[in-house]
Amino acid sequence: MKRMLAISDIHGELEKFNRLLKKVNYHSEKDQLILLGDYVDRGPDSCGVLNKVMELEEEGAIVLRGNHDDMMVAAAENEPKAWERWIKNGALETLRSYEPRMKTARLPTSDVFKKHVDFIKKLNYYYETEQYIFVHGGVHPKTPLNETDPYVLVWIRDEFHNGYNGDQTVVFGHTRTARLHGNPDNHQVYFGDNNIVGIDGGAVYGGQLNCYDATNNKTYKVD
Repeated sequence: MKRMLAISDIHGELEKFNRLLKKVNYHSEKDQLILLGDYVDRGPDSCGVLNKVMELEEEGAIVLRGNHDDMMVAAAENEPKAWERWIKNGALETLRSYEPRMKTARLPTSDVFKKHVDFIKKLNYYYETEQYIFVHGGVHPKTPLNETDPYVLVWIRDEFHNGYNGDQTVVFGHTRTARLHGNPDNHQVYFGDNNIVGIDGGAVYGGQLNCYDATNNKTYKVD
């Protein structure tokens, strides 16, 4: 049986991402990698992370969208107020990963940036098996998954954390596990009493990048 390996909230931390894949001894032939979104913003190499993610998808990884990825697409497509929202949420580091000498924040004109935007636009918001739901933010406790607004799937927090009681285990990122644990120094994977597993270790905030092996109920991390 393939290991199901979930990683979320890489946020431009390419070096940590590569180290984590090496640590878990990831092989596309024998493992099913599931990435839960937020590849960009705040960290040093969002462009490099997206290049890596595209390679991994070609090898069989399941790649989902996060709220930061959505903000990048919205800004690139000039949606109302999207640029301002993205800039407030770590876009400058992303922009500089495409054009290191950029002095005034603006959309990159490179083909690579356009390719990455098109790639994100094609990604799904969740992946479901009989036992698991993999999603960036979470699921709405009272709305069927296939009827839920994608905005909710990437942004929801407390209503999901406190209200979910489904049979499938929900593996999610988005909310740092330190907050879920109620301890600013605890970045370990969070196992809720209500069948939820939070894996965002806050890597870009000085925490750690986590990987959850759902098949064997094991966790891995790099600082």
